[in-house]
Amino acid sequence: MLLRFKDSPDPAMVPPNAGDKVMHANLRVGESTVLASDGRCPGGVGFGGFALSLTVPKVAEAERLFALLAEGGEVRMPLAKTFFSPSFGLLTDRFGVGWMVYVTP
Repeated sequence: MLLRFKDSPDPAMVPPNAGDKVMHANLRVGESTVLASDGRCPGGVGFGGFALSLTVPKVAEAERLFALLAEGGEVRMPLAKTFFSPSFGLLTDRFGVGWMVYVTP
């Protein structure tokens, strides 16, 4: 689910110049739900000191998701077999968020 400020049923909720910003987003990742918003963020945003981990059961799914997350971002370690996973890689997405993509052994 994605609701931008410009689509709000209450125009009073729309900050100046925030029409294209996300008021509410709902993402399903497996059995988990991630909620997000970028509407009330004055100033710059920084994502440092952490990375999100995305764990999947199959290499093909890791390759698909890794490619999507890497679009417009930077691959820091391409997906490869490691001693702990059939496929593991690191990237920073186009928003500056670090990701670890991991296939369960």
